Amino acid sequence: MGTSKEIPPDGDTKKQDGAVYLRQKITLLRAISLTIGTIIGSGIFISPKAVLKNSGNVGLSLIIWLACGVLSMCGALSYADLGTSIKKSGGHYIYLLETLGPVPAFLRLWAEFVMIRPANIAVVCLAFGRYLIEPVFVPCHAPALAVKFISTIGITFIIALNCWSVTWSANLQTVFAVLKLLAIGLIIVPGMIALSEGHTENFQDAFDTTSLALDKIPLAFYSGMFAFGGWFYVNFVTEEIINPERNIPLTVIVSLIVVTIGYLLTNVSYYTILTADEVLASEAVAVTFAEHTLKQFSSVIPILVALSCFGALNGGIFASSRMLFAASREGQWPPLFSMIHIRRNTPLPALLLMMPLVFLMISIGDLYGLLNFYSFSRWLFMGLVTLGLIIHRRRYPELPRPFKVPLIIPLLFTTICLFIVGMSLYSDPVNTGIGCAITLSGLPVYYLTIPKSRVPKRWRDVFNRLTVKLQVLMEVVPQEIQTY
Repeated sequence: MGTSKEIPPDGDTKKQDGAVYLRQKITLLRAISLTIGTIIGSGIFISPKAVLKNSGNVGLSLIIWLACGVLSMCGALSYADLGTSIKKSGGHYIYLLETLGPVPAFLRLWAEFVMIRPANIAVVCLAFGRYLIEPVFVPCHAPALAVKFISTIGITFIIALNCWSVTWSANLQTVFAVLKLLAIGLIIVPGMIALSEGHTENFQDAFDTTSLALDKIPLAFYSGMFAFGGWFYVNFVTEEIINPERNIPLTVIVSLIVVTIGYLLTNVSYYTILTADEVLASEAVAVTFAEHTLKQFSSVIPILVALSCFGALNGGIFASSRMLFAASREGQWPPLFSMIHIRRNTPLPALLLMMPLVFLMISIGDLYGLLNFYSFSRWLFMGLVTLGLIIHRRRYPELPRPFKVPLIIPLLFTTICLFIVGMSLYSDPVNTGIGCAITLSGLPVYYLTIPKSRVPKRWRDVFNRLTVKLQVLMEVVPQEIQTY
């Protein structure tokens, strides 16, 4: 159905144009838009409540926000090192496969498919639905069923758009990145004006220890790091980035500096206008803030926040489908999911696969429960990826590394990730225990299905016939040009 071959010389453009493969369409601007657009989603608008609740006071919550930014930068720089030396798309999965081997890589893939990605998308979807229709029901809360319905429509549209065109998805991401910065600006400016006028009363006793609970600190980091989640998505699409050796490091550095400063100023603005009790009582912190500051224009904020969530969903879907695509190409996922639409040049099967479990997670509908539920596996494997970088550097010292970080950076990131993961088992044993169990459930799946010798031949024949029929139905073929 198509064989993979090396990218032809630049002069042979006709041969390239007629082939089916994922093209390099992501410029530096698009890469920065993808990263900022996926980092700034629902997190900064819903996580302040959880960070404050689990940190115990305003001062410590601000320190945790800064620490999350620094920690994310360490992780992003480590991933940039990997992304410029390992030229394949696929992010976490590919890096684990190349550094620690096939079993950890498959467990990361399994956790991504059955838990991390659906739960993450559902969290942002539900925030999108809530912020979009909350103004309609003021002063009451929007019905949960209505929020879930709007969320389902939103994610369906995004997946359809990504199936249709890479260019449209990338351009839309750039537009949403601008809207996100506008939404944050509408929060920062009133807060900074109030602060300059001397409204500092909410920062009195900022480090009050009466409600401090050290065992909850990892959960505060989970919520803060959720708001920074997305810095790694540029590594999912390495093969589609123009000049990745230069653009991947530039993307993560610029994006995280912008986002960290923006998040700190946003939180300071929240606490300048709102008391800690008001933040904890609010179901939508940004909306409550807007009601205090923008008055008759307060309805603008929830709409901008909803659009921000929509952009984060678009970026997350765009990038994470490439992990399934890469895993299928490596032989650890059914071959159908490494196929590309013959006219659209989009990974159609990998995009469609994410829909059923996303819909299930949306139906569950508990934002904070979902957040703790998947964070264990997400941060465990990020720590393992950067551990893999250290091992890879020791194992292959002569491998060209266009961007090379000091080993102390991945070591610091690995240590903190594994510490937070370990502490979370104590802080929230139920949700993190479930996450751990679901991740480990991938072990029997791996050993029963990945080694081809253990799958009966008649089952393989049936599976192959089904794959061909789905190929015809979806109009997809394997990529015809090797892009790494």
